[in-house]
Formats: sequence, C-alpha cells, structure tokens
Amino acid sequence: FRQKGAAHSGASSRNVKMATDLGELLVPYMPTIRVPRTGDRVFKSECAFSYDSPESEGGLYVCMNTFLGFGREHVERHYHKTGQSVYMHLKRHVKEKATGAAGGAISRRRNGKVFLDLELNRDFNGVDYEYEDEAKLVIFPDHFEIPLPNIEELPALVTIACDAVLNASSPYKKQEADSWEEEIQVSKHARSLRQQENGVRIPPSGWKCAKCEMRENLWLNLTDGSVLCGKWFFDGSGGNGHALEHYKETNFPLAVKLDTITPDGADIYSFDEEEAVLDPHISEHLLHFGIDMLQMQRTENGHHTDNDVQPCVSDWEVIQESSLKLKPVYGSGYTGIKNLANSCYLSTTMQVLFSIPEFQRAYVGNLQRIFDYSPLDPTQDFSTQMAKLGHGLLSGQYSKPPMKSELIEQVMKEEYKQQQRGISPKMFKALVSKGHPEFSSDRQQDAHEFFLHLINLVERNSSGSENPGDVFRFLVEERVQCCQTQKVRYTQRIDYLMQLPVPLEAASNREELIAYESKRKEAEENMRPPPEPVRARIPFTACLQAFTEPENVPDFWSSALQAKSAGVKTSRFASFPEYMVMQIKKFTFGVDWVPKKLDVSVDVPDFLDLNRLRATGLQTGEAELPDLTPPIVIPEDTRAPEIDESSVMQLAEMGFPLEACRKAVYYTGNMGAEMAFNWIIAHMEEPDFAEPLAIPSYMEPDLPSPSFPTISALDNQPPEESISILTSMGFPRHHTIQALKATNNNLERALDWIFTHPDCEDESEAMSDTAETEPNNNNQDLSSYELFAFISHMGSSTMSGHYVCHIKKEGRWLIYNDHKVCLSERPPKDLGYMYFYRRLSSC
Repeated sequence: FRQKGAAHSGASSRNVKMATDLGELLVPYMPTIRVPRTGDRVFKSECAFSYDSPESEGGLYVCMNTFLGFGREHVERHYHKTGQSVYMHLKRHVKEKATGAAGGAISRRRNGKVFLDLELNRDFNGVDYEYEDEAKLVIFPDHFEIPLPNIEELPALVTIACDAVLNASSPYKKQEADSWEEEIQVSKHARSLRQQENGVRIPPSGWKCAKCEMRENLWLNLTDGSVLCGKWFFDGSGGNGHALEHYKETNFPLAVKLDTITPDGADIYSFDEEEAVLDPHISEHLLHFGIDMLQMQRTENGHHTDNDVQPCVSDWEVIQESSLKLKPVYGSGYTGIKNLANSCYLSTTMQVLFSIPEFQRAYVGNLQRIFDYSPLDPTQDFSTQMAKLGHGLLSGQYSKPPMKSELIEQVMKEEYKQQQRGISPKMFKALVSKGHPEFSSDRQQDAHEFFLHLINLVERNSSGSENPGDVFRFLVEERVQCCQTQKVRYTQRIDYLMQLPVPLEAASNREELIAYESKRKEAEENMRPPPEPVRARIPFTACLQAFTEPENVPDFWSSALQAKSAGVKTSRFASFPEYMVMQIKKFTFGVDWVPKKLDVSVDVPDFLDLNRLRATGLQTGEAELPDLTPPIVIPEDTRAPEIDESSVMQLAEMGFPLEACRKAVYYTGNMGAEMAFNWIIAHMEEPDFAEPLAIPSYMEPDLPSPSFPTISALDNQPPEESISILTSMGFPRHHTIQALKATNNNLERALDWIFTHPDCEDESEAMSDTAETEPNNNNQDLSSYELFAFISHMGSSTMSGHYVCHIKKEGRWLIYNDHKVCLSERPPKDLGYMYFYRRLSSC
C-alpha cells in the first residue's frame, strides 16, 4: 500500500517494511469492515449522490461497512458523517484500441477477477474499445491505498470481504431475485379447473359486485364468471366478502382480481388453499370469458417489435424526426436519460418536470442542504434521489461533446461510439417504483399514470418544505343535476391534469376516413394488402367542446327523490394552475380487453385561453339538492353478525374494553386476533372507541310511483347514436344536440330543425376563441397559457411502443429521445399525448 501524495524517494523500502505490518495497520478498522450478507445491497456501479461510476475520472468508492458507493466529490461527506474509514476504490480505464487491432474482436477485461458483475457501458462499442479494471482499499482520512488483490498481506477477514464485494451481484438484480412473487406456488386446481359454458363475457370496464354493487376490490370467479367483492378491511374499504360467500355456496375455488390483469399474469387467489397462487393456464381461463391477455403485447426494450401493430407506420419517423439530420446539443439542461428497458415513460416525464423552475429550485437549488441532511441510506431517500437526478440533468457534467466533433469525417463514427452518454437512473427508478405492482416491473407503462404517481410522491415527501407539485394543482367544480327534479349540487375536487376527450365524429377529414374504411374492408374480403392508413384529423376546439358537454352519472342517487335517478355532470375550473397539463385521451379498451390507441392528429395550439371554462358556482334560480347521503347498502341477510368470540377474549385479556374488542374483530372480518389488535391500535384514540358495536341497518324507502313523469329529452343528453347519425352528415355536433333537444330526439324533425335554424350559433365555433393561435393580450389573466413541452407516444397501446418528449428552451424546440438530445426541426405537436402549458401571466 502507499500513502497518496507521498514522496517517491525511499518509497520502495518503506513499502517492503510496511507490507509486513498490514494486519497491524488494519486492526483499528477491523470492527468496521463487514462481509456482505444475504440481503445486503452492494452499490459498486453508481454513486448515491451523483452519476459517477467506476468509469468516471475519479472512480467510485464503496464503503466496506454500508456498501454504499460514492464518487470522489461525495466520499468525504460520508466519511465525516459516519466515521467509516475503509473504502474500496474501483476504477475502470477505457481506451480506444490501437490502430491495427483485430477488427471485430470483442472488448476484453484485462483483470478478469475484478468487477465480475459490472457490465461494460453500452455506449462504448466493444469493437473499438478495450478496458481494464483496478481496485484498491483506501483508508481515510490519510488516503492510504492498498492495491488489490493482496491476499498474502491482508488479514483473512479483509480478503473475504473484498472478494465478496467484487463478486456481489447488482442490487437491482438481487431485488428482483428476492421478490416475494417467487414464493407463490402453482394452485392444485389450475390444471383440472372446469369452466362453465354459460356464455358469460366480461367487459373491459364498468364492473361491480353482482350482490352489492361494490366497484372496488372485485374478483372474477374462474369457474362461472361471477364478479364479486372481496373482504372488508379494517379501514372500512375493500368489500363485503361476497366472493368468499360464493365459494362457500359453490366450491368454485379460483378467482382473479380484475384490476391486476396484465400480459404477464394477474393476482389469483385460491379459496380452497387459502392463499395467493399461480395459474399457468390463466390466459386460457381468462379467454373463456372474453379476456384476451396474450394480445396485450409489450415490447422488449421500449421500442416497437414486429408484433407491435403500428396504427400508422410514419408515426415512428415523424415523432422521432428520424428522417432528418438533427443537430446534437450538449451542456446544462441537455442531458439525456438512458432507456432501462421500457423506462422511456419515466425519462420523458422527468425531463419535462426538471425543465420547470419550481422543481429546479426545490431540488437542485437546495442540493447541498438535501445532501447534508440525507439519511444514512441516501438510496432510499426521495428528496436525495430527486436532487441527484435534477443535478445530473442540469449540471452539464454528463452531457459533453465528443473530443473529435470538429472533424467532419468523424461525425458518423462519433455518433456510433461515445456521443451523448446520458445518465442511467437505476437507483431513482428502483426507489420511486418501490412497492408499485406496475412501475416496479420492466414493462412499458403509461406516462400519464407515472406523472400522477410522481406528483403524489413529491407531495408525500414535501412535508415542512416547498411542494413543487403545487404548480399543477387546481380545483375542479363539478355540477351534478338530477334530471327529474332539476335540482343541482356543486362540489369541488383537487386535480393535477386535464383530460380531453377525442370526438372522432368531429374529424375534419370524415370523407377520407369513410373511403379508407371502405377500401380496408374490401381488401380484407379479397385477401389483398390493406391500403395506406388514414389518420383522423380532430380540431382541438372539438376536444374542448366535448370536455364541456354533460356526462351521465352512473348509479346516481338523488337526495331530492331519495332514490336512484338519472343525473348529469359538468366540470369547470374553480381555479387555474401555474402549469396546465393536458392529456389527449387516445387510449381505450376493445371488447376483448386489448388496449387500443386512437390514431388521431389534433391541432393543439401554442397559446391557450381557458377563460370560458371558468366555474360560475350556484346560479340564480337554481335549487340545490338536499345535503343527504345515500343509505348504506348491506347484504340481504340481516341476522346479527358472526363474531369470533375466541379472538374477542384474547384481546380482552390484554386489558382492552370488551366492546372495543368486538368492534375490532368485526371490522377486520374475523381474520384473527392479530389483525384485530392492529385495528385497536389504529382506533384507540377515537371518542367512540369503547362504545357498543352498532350494525347499520337500512329499510329501502318506498320507491317513487310509476306515475312519476318520465325524463324529458329537454332535461338530458340526446342518445349518442342519434348524435352520430346527424354529425356523420356533416352537421356540427353542438348544432345536432340542440336540434335533438328541441324535437324530443326525433331524427326527421331534428333534420328539418337544422335546416330551418341555419343561423343558430355553433358553440364549438364560439369555443374557438379559447384556443388562440396568438396570445390574447387583452385577456392574459390566470387562464392564459403557452405551450412549452409535450410528450408523444408511438405504438398501438400504453403497454408497448416508445415515448419521446419535446421541450421549448431559450426560444427553440428540442427533442429528448432517451440518451439523445437534439435540436428539433419539425416538432410534431399534433401527434402528442400529454401537453404542458405555462401560465402567460407568470412568464
């Protein structure tokens, strides 16, 4: 070993003498040196605070006690905070092969015993580069260095610890290998399950329990297709246990949770075996009820495959601008993010968020404070990893031009080799997706869902500090009207994103679409190649108009009638956010459960004025619905509930009030004393904790007489089929709705009404001034916005394809496509999926 910076004079003689004293030198540090155990994560490829790695100039330091990795810039902080002195310094030397090296030879590792699990950086082409690994033990604060391997001189424990660190698997691979899913066993009923031929087909949405109309925690019985609710949890959520009752009545053993079905499987429960199970034949069992899970194709690496049917082949070329020679850009704010196998939904979302000043200030602006106060394990701290990612994107340290970029003949070669390495957010992805059934997988996900998930994480981790997610927060005013009594109720809810419907009937190229569909059917019948696809062009004003139209409220309970009735709901903005996020609802489900994507082009504007969508509140002449809640619906069996008295007595013996014990056992569904004890701990501070158990009962009131007047067409939305017939003739949607309402939904009379009212104002045209092509300088209030970013999706569904984003910085559009960042030549604004607007008044 040697002391860094020591004079070379006499170094050899000192090293010979000190080599015999290595054991003595390491004695004070031996209690702090650990051998990694099963479950320990060894971070030897990435710094906890930066994206430094063994390939970085300063290499990586791995603490021999915590096994956390640190770049040269951050290792001192860890030493001063923890007092840990012994680190393993890992360095990978990468260099170009000498001219004349064997063409086509794979890159080689000169020290094959080191970094056995550290993969070669994919940005380096193995044909042109070779690399050598180096490892040392470094003792702080004097930076004594001991080259490895050094088996003869090192104590046995230290040698074992070093070997274990060098041979440790990636912490992310270990996390996958130790997943609880590996413990689930195949059900004994999977192979022999008999399914009834009863014609049951399960729709892709709108499920509810067949017995109590519960709409959450629903289970599909794989024998007869019954959809029933699960157990009632201690917090009052979950269901009424009808799925279990059904098993007791029928002995049909297997059920699948409806909202967990993916192409890779689903959550399956065996009532007979009383545990979660695997079903190797789940795809066949689901297909029996019309659910074709195998058609929900996902891609291997975030890009399309041959099995990924593209709605329009040019999507990939247009959105990625791949037919153009785009100019790469480098520096602060122009750092790309590597695709970690289907992680482009995460990359595009984070690129947009860290282009917003509030996110930059909250995390990068507070970088040192966040790092200084980070916990002992910064890999599990949300603020630390957000600050790390933001600094990685904005510092410019990981976005530097290639050394030979000035040589024209090297341009293509440099693009093929080392250009735009970007950062690899493995640690960040592992943290933000922890415990989430979808984001923790390597499957492609929906960028819209990830955006909401991340905003939720930001809010949960911003206690006592600035919450940058508030810039997206706004209030929605919902107006619900009872169609029979005409009474209304106004409520407000918080939202972070505006979802715009896509009214296909409003396509401006309707005739072209009809002709294409005719040719497609003809080609299909004659077994000829299909014609070139035609994309529907939807005016943005039509999407806004569809957003404003009333929608039916399913299972509406009118407090005025105290019975179920027809109800309609409209939504408006009670407040406007600093940044408006708009999602075009392109994704839907077919009747076979296969996700579909609408192939549409929407002329989204650069400037937006939403003042016409401002909420108004209760209007003069409107009568409010009574403030009554719907009655509690309970199963028809109104006998006294069965309570496990043995569990009650176990809890009572601990000193808890008897009535509280009875309530605890009841509200946890007789699932044992342990579950009931947890309920007691969570509720013991409540004022009615020891009050007797009161079971809600409800006798259904007399329903309104059949002589009640029927719902008038003037009170409700006309049938969608009638609207579609008239709009297919070329009439504006709003005009047809007015005509149908005025003629009691009579199509013939409605057509005459349209011709006799040609001057009737088309509200969709009136709405057009909400989407200005230029900013309205006279109305730059809280509802005026300018487009600054959008995320686009290529592929046939959210479960396949690829995401890229375009962001406007310093007056120019850029495209962020994984690790590549370039100037955009033709930003495809009409093909976007999520749009981000900033308020003009705050610019």
